[in-house]
Amino acid sequence: MAKREEKRNLETIPVGSLGIIPLEGCKSLGEKVDYFLVKWRAERESEHKDSLAFTGYQRDSYILNAKVPRFGSGEAKGVINQSVRGTDLYILVDVANYSLTYSLCGHENHMSPDDHYQDLKRIIAAVGGKARRITVIMPFLYESRQSKRTTRESLDCALALQEMVNMGVDNIITFDAHDARVQNAIPLHGFETVQPSYQFIKGLLTNVKGLTIDNNHMMVISPDEGGTSRAIYIANVLGLDMGMFYKRRDYTQIVNGQNPIVAHEFLGSSVEGKDMIIYDDMISSGESVLEVAAALKKRNAKRIFIFASFGLFTSGLERFDKSYESGIIDRVLTTNLIYQTPELLKREWYINCDLSKYIAYLIDTLNHDSSISDLLNPVERIHSIMARYNAGELD
Repeated sequence: MAKREEKRNLETIPVGSLGIIPLEGCKSLGEKVDYFLVKWRAERESEHKDSLAFTGYQRDSYILNAKVPRFGSGEAKGVINQSVRGTDLYILVDVANYSLTYSLCGHENHMSPDDHYQDLKRIIAAVGGKARRITVIMPFLYESRQSKRTTRESLDCALALQEMVNMGVDNIITFDAHDARVQNAIPLHGFETVQPSYQFIKGLLTNVKGLTIDNNHMMVISPDEGGTSRAIYIANVLGLDMGMFYKRRDYTQIVNGQNPIVAHEFLGSSVEGKDMIIYDDMISSGESVLEVAAALKKRNAKRIFIFASFGLFTSGLERFDKSYESGIIDRVLTTNLIYQTPELLKREWYINCDLSKYIAYLIDTLNHDSSISDLLNPVERIHSIMARYNAGELD
């Protein structure tokens, strides 16, 4: 089977010299992306390689030297230590990386999403409008859970998007946005929300044996009404039935800023004896998705696999450990788009889905101003890996 990178026809002239700036919280992901880009461009044959438009096309690294130093007061500045003039610039930021710290008047402060977003703006400001094009790759969209107004409240995500484009950002790429309609805040600029569906299917098929992927043996579950589109896509591509839960809430009271969930009500056909794929955008505390898993087990579901683009695990891993030990869940798959603790990566129930190669495909293709439609809709790749799994060709 031919390598996928050899299939991408990127003979068009690049928009500009490629430059990548991964912010500190996104450094390991940025380095993996850079590795693929360097490898592919060294191997790619092009009759135009020696032309002026392709100057600097092959390099040892596309990562530009940039940093955000801080003063003792906690204030900071963005610094780029090499030229970005005429560059097609891609800035990677992980606003959910709480592992980074800085000194604030002698106290150790953990970086919040607000700190990471501010650092992103500092780097954009340091560019000073000299780049040919700026694309921000923000896998976990800043403040995306605050995407609509229901009372007198701020719309932080929409404001952030408008602020970025006003600073000169041309395109914003995010993954599995909590509510993609937030892009209506910037209707004249590029906004892509990418689904890592293929990477989840690949992770599951590579790590779990003995799966029968058909309507009689497997089912896709949406844990709430808001995420049904994800489940519908996977169910249609795999040819599976779909069910969903809706959260019955107590609207007479507010706990921790929201109405508490009274029960998870199930809508769908029988799950008895079937493997379940629960597909959600994020695991925050994990309480909700584990309650759904327990409810499915009560209905005699077989194995339960949880897909979530972002594993925040804000209340720790113990709850998942207990659910795994008691046989409620079998595997949890999240991506490396946000920070993962060393403890998480060691867990027997955890499968890490690496998105660095996929991001490299997106950057490589966009730098040539080519269509990314096939990357955004991976039906062919999902069918291909399913065929390989059924033929016993996967390791």
